Amino acid sequence: MVRLPLTPAEVERGQRLGALLRRARGARSLLDTALTAGVSPETLRKIETGRVATPAFPTVAAIADVLGLSLDAVWSEINGSGAGSGRHAGAQFAS
Repeated sequence: MVRLPLTPAEVERGQRLGALLRRARGARSLLDTALTAGVSPETLRKIETGRVATPAFPTVAAIADVLGLSLDAVWSEINGSGAGSGRHAGAQFAS
């Protein structure tokens, strides 16, 4: 499968997602957060730094759950549009 290059908007959303997750993680270690979420520390590191701009929805859901973030809050924050944007919450994430 050939992946199309990310749009500037997708890259920006990925950076906002990473920043949100880093803020929510606070002083908690990246290793502890990743292992509790069932993802590799490298995966979490790449998401937090924006190197993976469109992570898989289940990955984001697992990390958000560990950090106590609702998916509605994550969606709202990364899109800057509020919960009433009318788009499905998983549409930004890769499957």
